[in-house]
Amino acid sequence: MKLNLRISNYTPFRLFSIFWIGKFSRNNRKFLSFLGLVLCGFLLVTAPATARHFESKSSIFPQSQAIATSELSALLDRGKASYDAGRLSEAVVTWQRAAQRYEQVGDIPNQAVALNYLSLAYQNLGEWEKARSAIAKSLELLQTNPNAILLGQALNVQGRLQLSAGQAEAALKTWQTAERAYGDAGDDTGVLGSQINQAQALQSLGMFQRSRKLLENVQTQLSKQSDSSIKVAGLHNLGIVMQMVGNIEESQEVLKQSLAIAQRLEMTEECAAILLSLGNAARMLDATEAALQYYQQAIQRSAHPLNQLEAQLNQLRLVIGVPPGSEVRQLLPQIQANLDRLPPSRDAIYAQVNFAESAMQLAQQATSMAEMLRPGEIARQLAGAANKAKQLQDIRAESFALGTLGKLYEQQQQLQEAQNLTQKALNLSQQIQATDIAYQWQWQLARILAKEGEMKSAIAANKEAFKILQSLRGDLAAMNPDVRFSFQEEIEPIYRHLVSLLLKSPSPDNLRQARNVIESLQLAELENFFRTACLDAKAEQIDTIINGRDRAAAVIYPIILRDRLAVILSLPGQPLKSYETLLPQEEIEQTLRNLRASMNPALSDKRRLRLSQTLYDWIVRPLESELAQQEIKTLVFVLDGGLRNLPMAALYDGEHYLIENYSVALTPGLQLLEPRSLQNIELRSVAGGLTVARHGFSALPGVSREIEQITSKVPSKILLDEQFTSTNLETLIQNLPTPAIHLATHGQFSSKSEDTFLLAWDKPMDVNELAQLLKHRGQQGETPLELLVLSACQTASGDDRAALGLAGLAVRSGARSTIATLWSVNDRSTTEMMVELYRQFAIAKTNRAEALRQAQLSLLKQEPYQHPYYWAPFVLVGNWL
Repeated sequence: MKLNLRISNYTPFRLFSIFWIGKFSRNNRKFLSFLGLVLCGFLLVTAPATARHFESKSSIFPQSQAIATSELSALLDRGKASYDAGRLSEAVVTWQRAAQRYEQVGDIPNQAVALNYLSLAYQNLGEWEKARSAIAKSLELLQTNPNAILLGQALNVQGRLQLSAGQAEAALKTWQTAERAYGDAGDDTGVLGSQINQAQALQSLGMFQRSRKLLENVQTQLSKQSDSSIKVAGLHNLGIVMQMVGNIEESQEVLKQSLAIAQRLEMTEECAAILLSLGNAARMLDATEAALQYYQQAIQRSAHPLNQLEAQLNQLRLVIGVPPGSEVRQLLPQIQANLDRLPPSRDAIYAQVNFAESAMQLAQQATSMAEMLRPGEIARQLAGAANKAKQLQDIRAESFALGTLGKLYEQQQQLQEAQNLTQKALNLSQQIQATDIAYQWQWQLARILAKEGEMKSAIAANKEAFKILQSLRGDLAAMNPDVRFSFQEEIEPIYRHLVSLLLKSPSPDNLRQARNVIESLQLAELENFFRTACLDAKAEQIDTIINGRDRAAAVIYPIILRDRLAVILSLPGQPLKSYETLLPQEEIEQTLRNLRASMNPALSDKRRLRLSQTLYDWIVRPLESELAQQEIKTLVFVLDGGLRNLPMAALYDGEHYLIENYSVALTPGLQLLEPRSLQNIELRSVAGGLTVARHGFSALPGVSREIEQITSKVPSKILLDEQFTSTNLETLIQNLPTPAIHLATHGQFSSKSEDTFLLAWDKPMDVNELAQLLKHRGQQGETPLELLVLSACQTASGDDRAALGLAGLAVRSGARSTIATLWSVNDRSTTEMMVELYRQFAIAKTNRAEALRQAQLSLLKQEPYQHPYYWAPFVLVGNWL
């Protein structure tokens, strides 16, 4: 269908999560600003910010004691009303006037207040230099005219600005100073608010335990307060921040406390806002029915159209993807009615674009609803939103509306119009230096140009999107877990599309670039998994290893693309090479799932061998002659997607398994923690494990013999059963720095960090706790952790990306090498395997990969254990030397 619309001067962005992930409505903002809660402005893939700053009642929009006239007081209040209503440019003009007038009458405290407000408004508009200038001037004024509460407010605003710029460490220090300022003023609420802000910064820096402890302290202090609107706000904001740092269950409990108090105090709109947050928490836990109920209650409780609309939009997002029924049919007119009731504001624009995004998705799925979701009507709504944004002089909102309109044109195959709108959106985002949305438009532009056959321009635009993502890695890492699902949907395709474009013309330079992009994707996935930077220790390029220290190793990069499985090969002293198998992505991924399932020894050997050979033909067979010619002995795989859940050692050439011809190692990318050979290291270990059933997990009777046999080969300090507690392990690792740690206990790897754990006697230790413990030891300048062995773990069933947890722990722990299992294997065969592995290490004549290979072959040669189920799941991640 041809969209006959003429639009002028517009620009867009993806708003898939604006209300979806907890952006607050006007009433939420009014409620929060009244109690001192302010937007944080940090999340990468959301139009408005999703994190919020907490400040004391007196520190944001305070009733100043020094206002000279009712006229000036009215200016501040008028600016506040405009800000609350989402008319940010109007608020800027009003507060500029207020700041000037206060300067004229010499009222420095209130001039500082106006400048604080002004900085907030500028930040929300994306005018960062003006925001920095305003807050710098406020702080300068407060140096010569000290006022502790106003200083705390200004510092919290400055911290918000720093965190928005990715300066988490600076933000943390600023908020610590704000806490002291509020403390000097005796403002306990301001102190708690500054601590909540600090928790956000700590989480961004990867300091999860410190963040958790700080939030627990805030919760304890709030619980001691009597019921009040301040307590409601504090608990509500605390619950939201707990969601941000991944403590979803704790968040629910805190939000329920806040709701109970709000109900007792008959705070109707506040109840609606908290119910909305509870709905978001339920959705994060995949409790769809509960989330829908919370959203429905929020709609019923609220009298304000925008609050109702926010909950309705969240409801709509939840039902997208399922066959549309009566619920969707009822929601659409209700949403449209509330949209029509909204006065022009940024929130109204975001709501309009959010609805348009949902409508576009539904229109693609539901032919029966075509009349309700006509592209022409969606286009008119987006054009109207863009016009409103232009009238409000809200460049960011205008960009969102226009970009989404460009996406609609792209879906309708009206590519020239789509290109023009997307370019305008990009220009607007660049005008306000909004890189967090500019990459979206560069990516959209790349897709459009590729469809138009302009490949050179498409690659250039895609590269720009990629470069921006690289610069925003810190923001990606700290992304709210609520939108972690969006990484696959919104971020990952940008990398893969660029790789696909580059491989269509596989010149040596393009191959290098493609390899770098896929490696960057691997790193981005790991950082998104942990929500913090992973590789910050000394690193060495694999290229330098295979071209110098191990010229018998080759690196293989299989890459799953939309229409093919591409493979890049790196050989010592040779230019990169590539080859591909043209197949739909779904067929590739289904084959991988089938092969994983076939590893069950109860299933057909014939089917397993056929699938193993298929994958061998895709990945290894095209390079057999070159591997033989180069006398390659070790294959190092940088695996992609579902390939990570499969043991490459079990690939079958028709006669032999891959492990019979090569040592096999895995790495998340080119960069390895400083590699060293074990041959010159006196190997000692900390060995721990469980032999009995604990916490619902079965007994592992073979662990006792496994530990005993290992200690006969390698001197070890042992923690078994009751002694194998998280506290004892922490003490031993910190006080007895050994090159190896061997843990024989149940564990699980998952694509979610909170579901990745190892089982100790007293509790499951989550991956962040374990990784921080191991990494902390390395940071103390002690003996590096050369080898981490996890002998009874498994990847989470049904999770195609579960091995991401294994790679994440391997990298984040600082271990040079990690040996773990992809599935929980036979207790007796594992013992046999581990005993032989350490015997190989004791020989000290083989590298790590070859030691593992010999241990696997020892099982393969034993009749009871010839099936890959027993020997194949053991994988070596990291340094293979």
